[in-house]
Amino acid sequence: MSLEKMKDLHLDDQCLQPETKEVDGILMSKMISDNWDKIWNFQAKPDDLLIATYAKAGTTWTQEIVDMIQHDGDVQKCQRANTFDRHPFIEWTLPPPLNSGLDLANKMPSPRTLKTHLPVQMLPPSFWKENSKIIYVARNAKDCLVSYYHFSRMNKMLPDPGTWDEYIETFKAGKNPKREIEKIVKFLEKDISEEVLNKIIYHTSFDVMKQNPMANYTTLPSSIMDHSISPFMRKGMPGDWKNYFTVAQSEDFDKDYQKKMEGSTLTFRTEI
Repeated sequence: MSLEKMKDLHLDDQCLQPETKEVDGILMSKMISDNWDKIWNFQAKPDDLLIATYAKAGTTWTQEIVDMIQHDGDVQKCQRANTFDRHPFIEWTLPPPLNSGLDLANKMPSPRTLKTHLPVQMLPPSFWKENSKIIYVARNAKDCLVSYYHFSRMNKMLPDPGTWDEYIETFKAGKNPKREIEKIVKFLEKDISEEVLNKIIYHTSFDVMKQNPMANYTTLPSSIMDHSISPFMRKGMPGDWKNYFTVAQSEDFDKDYQKKMEGSTLTFRTEI
């Protein structure tokens, strides 16, 4: 599409700050989830190069580096088209007249350079089967968060990020209770509907449980549990230890923990 036509383009409402929906426990825009079968069944090739990143982790920068390398530093060749046309974004599905990443990729002659923000477990299995080359780019989470916030403010195809304070909390809450709940469901040999599963996820979230007298222990007399000193359900977030441990205490504890847990395969997230 020409630059002039793109400037005049008006997307319909479904593209503007779209709904989100989970696919296997991962929150995605509805434009992706509605086309998930096609994305999952995308056919990779042995000579594909996939640039895989978390959003705002240096993706475009890496794409430009790769393109320059592939074209021996020829700036004009690297300005032949927009980044998203040179390197199809495989899960980016938009309505006409915009190009779908899948359509672009399928039409593109080999060798192809492709892009994805999909987490590793959601990557189309053909990439592993064909042993395609993958460049993975990571960035520290705090800088990534700031960049993604401002990107979400200006990109109308992403959900409204709200205030900075709200966005931080949403970002930190991006854990995956659904997957863990599903493990328990399977272990208990239960068969539940998606509606029931979502209800469980909601009602077992920290904020909801904290307000639930049948779960927060506030029905006990204060002589047993004094919630004015500290609520039974306090914060529910990793990392609060930093407000209490000194550096020396933390280091000593780590040494003792490693000694006592030697040989264990258990791993724990101590901060976000």
